Amino acid sequence: GTALAPGVTLSPLPFPLATHPLLTDLLSSSTHCIMDTNPSSTNPTPLQSLEEWEDFMKERYPESEHAKSKTPFQATDPNKKKEEFRNYEADARPTVREFYRLNHLNQTHEFVKAKRKEFLGLNRRTMGIWEAMEYLNQLVDDSDPDTDLSQLQHLLQTAEQIRRDGHPRWFVLTGLVHDLGKILCLWGEPQWAVVGDTFPTGCAYSDKIVFPRFFEANPDSQNPRYQTPTGVYEEGCGLDNVMLSWGHDEYIYHVCKDYLPIEGLYMLRYHSFYPWHREAQYGQLLNAQDRENLKWVNAFNPYDLYTKSHESPDVTKLRPYYEDLIAEFFPAKIRW
Repeated sequence: GTALAPGVTLSPLPFPLATHPLLTDLLSSSTHCIMDTNPSSTNPTPLQSLEEWEDFMKERYPESEHAKSKTPFQATDPNKKKEEFRNYEADARPTVREFYRLNHLNQTHEFVKAKRKEFLGLNRRTMGIWEAMEYLNQLVDDSDPDTDLSQLQHLLQTAEQIRRDGHPRWFVLTGLVHDLGKILCLWGEPQWAVVGDTFPTGCAYSDKIVFPRFFEANPDSQNPRYQTPTGVYEEGCGLDNVMLSWGHDEYIYHVCKDYLPIEGLYMLRYHSFYPWHREAQYGQLLNAQDRENLKWVNAFNPYDLYTKSHESPDVTKLRPYYEDLIAEFFPAKIRW
């Protein structure tokens, strides 16, 4: 297998090393979403950890008093004083800046088409949901000082907060699975093609996207067909017909689309589409179904960003509840 980068370890494996079918994938891919210790202009892993992007988004979109008090969501706070706004681009870490440079350079319309063709046949393997959680759980990043929890524990944190707030069972389950698309890391995908706030390709870029100037290096910016408000799409075509930048959201949506209600599927597919649900952009592409389900994406967003802590969920105690919940919606094995 490939040697692990300094500071990166695999968690203990609860099975014989020589016999488990996931081992080959794991050892050959375990560093793909971990920071490269030799960064360069083409470094596919500029972030120290995947959570570094999420930390940046929490700084850009801090938890509002509205969210804390469970009052209805507002995209903007009209009472926010001018001095409370920050220049998040200027304050961003160099690693985050490089991540966005690579993301905006490489996420072309043709790239998205190619990734959909590569991954959405769902022919990588067959696994149950809990098995997929354990699969993702093998990736441990010791370079991230802000967390000592596993990937599986982070998923349980999100789901448990949703459950404590009294939401429907499908909502709880959506929280449990929402980041499972990050298994793309274990299959060789660079960070900028796994995480990051998503945006439509094939039409003009909104200036509300983080680091919009980095799109100047994207080949699509030189294609006049892609630089109108609707681009290759029809006005009101609906987001289902729009090719967003490639990442874990689109992948996990396709894995789960036959099993969860439409409200949960909107949460999965669009929870990283911040230019839409936090900046109110791309209204020209929306249809009635999108507008109706925006409220569910907004309802989910606080759980996506603000539920991580150092408090460790009791996996053994919680597993029976979640296995029962999974079985209510999913078959024993699904395609990935």
